[in-house]
Amino acid sequence: MLLLAALTITAAAQTSALLKRTTMKTESVDFGAGGTVTVTGAPLGSITITGGQSNKVEISAEIEVQAGTEADLALLASVSGYGVETNMGHTTITSVPPTKQALKGKKFNKALLAMPFKIDYVIKVPRFTDLEITGGEGDLSISGVDGSMQLKFVKTNARLDLVGGVISATFGDGTVDVTIPDRSWRGRAADIQLANGTMNVQLPLNLNAEVDAKILRTGKIDSAYGAFKPRERDIPFGEKIIMAKAGSGGIALKFTVGDGMLNFTETKK
Repeated sequence: MLLLAALTITAAAQTSALLKRTTMKTESVDFGAGGTVTVTGAPLGSITITGGQSNKVEISAEIEVQAGTEADLALLASVSGYGVETNMGHTTITSVPPTKQALKGKKFNKALLAMPFKIDYVIKVPRFTDLEITGGEGDLSISGVDGSMQLKFVKTNARLDLVGGVISATFGDGTVDVTIPDRSWRGRAADIQLANGTMNVQLPLNLNAEVDAKILRTGKIDSAYGAFKPRERDIPFGEKIIMAKAGSGGIALKFTVGDGMLNFTETKK
């Protein structure tokens, strides 16, 4: 126990001894509505995306590197960041962590490749945009975007305010808040999966949709949404599965949690 405590104190001291350098980078790319924006996030860091009226992709990134000395910080900062590519209605934003190849020809300690690297993105896109988002550990927020979305995050607290389109999302650990604001939602389908954690879904009371909700292993479904009706008379609602119809049905909405809670409530006015 004494040895373990000593190792813990030593590790904490080493972590606290690291220096940090944070830089801001902003840029704007011309972009027409109806295109696709692809974002590959850093191992650590948040991604916030909002839709608007401008025909541009506006990127603001806070890039953080850590190291033991000012010289190492400067070296890491020189090879870290993100890159942007544009091609025929497709804008790709790719995080660039420190790599052995990037540091080739420079004198450096191999331990630098394991130093924490983080980027927090704030990105504005045209309202009608398709999204492909991949992230590691960090918050995710999407609002005001009407388009097809493919989302993957390892660990996150995610907030999805859906306007329309098709959404396919897979999350590892964390909390996922999904909101459909009103019955005029122009979505065509949604399939949102969370391996471990809590998923909170807010639906408008007068929505027309067919809803499948499942807990695959441990946990339960808690529904305070009053508009659900059983889609099949011989399959009652349970704590592990709900096959429901809201209104006259139609849009297919699927929500799946591996281990955890799945909560349904009415959208707040």
